[in-house]
Amino acid sequence: MARDKNSEDFVGPIRRLLVGVLVLALLALFMIWRIDSPRTERLRTAAVDAVVPSFDWAMAPITGAANLISDFQSYQQLRIQNQELRRELQQMKAWKEAAVQLGQENAKLLDLNNVSLDPQLTYVTGVVITDSGSPFRQSVLVNVGARDGIVDGWPTMDGIGLVGRIAGVGQNTSRVMLLTDTSSRIPVTIQPSGERAILAGDNTLSPPMEFLEDEALVRPGDRVVSSGDGGVFPADLLVGQVALGTDGRLRVRLAADYQRLEFLRVLRSQPHEEIGDPGNLLAPEAEFFGPATLNPATLSTSGLGDG
Repeated sequence: MARDKNSEDFVGPIRRLLVGVLVLALLALFMIWRIDSPRTERLRTAAVDAVVPSFDWAMAPITGAANLISDFQSYQQLRIQNQELRRELQQMKAWKEAAVQLGQENAKLLDLNNVSLDPQLTYVTGVVITDSGSPFRQSVLVNVGARDGIVDGWPTMDGIGLVGRIAGVGQNTSRVMLLTDTSSRIPVTIQPSGERAILAGDNTLSPPMEFLEDEALVRPGDRVVSSGDGGVFPADLLVGQVALGTDGRLRVRLAADYQRLEFLRVLRSQPHEEIGDPGNLLAPEAEFFGPATLNPATLSTSGLGDG
């Protein structure tokens, strides 16, 4: 206990002395810093030049932190700009896709306008709204129906060739049975040979030709058009070109683009005149065997009057 008391008596005066010296030094520094005289100014300048450069190491962390904060703020701005650019890029992609689709639709509509058809044939253009095809049936639906005057059996075309025929009419929609359907059978003519055949669908994009009169006159690449026989389709509608299948059969490479059916032109086929009485095709019987044409002298000389 005596030792601790002696140590406290020794430390107390030293502490007070150091505090007094520090206070005097601070007062002197304050007075020097506040005195406005050339000598004091030179002293202050010399002190600053001597002390401040040596504090660069002490300012390095502060300077680095300030630079880090500035870089982080720049990164935040760059991140926001990047997000805005991504949103604009997505919008531009959507606009580009819309422009491409509009361009394709415009090209298809222009193709429809460039198709050369019989001037007596009028048409209704419809949009393919769904593909109801299956492995056993090939057909599509278009957004035109009875309200547009569509009649069952009318042929349909895309911008180039024949696609199929109407096989079911609703009030607002119609079903189009494609030429590739297994139930499809249409008479065709091969040009330039003029050979006739039946195009039979088999659920492929190159249906075969059946009942061909003379295959020797048909060559791959020949043009195939509708013949108009039977009143199924109007004549001279482009169907496609003759191609030789892998099975050795003569097939037709269809001109219509079945992979991208968007617009279809439904042709209004003009109805044929129906013959109600086949007898009207023959002249009246009296014209040949009536009293005005029978001559007994002629009959006797020709031997018809004997017996």
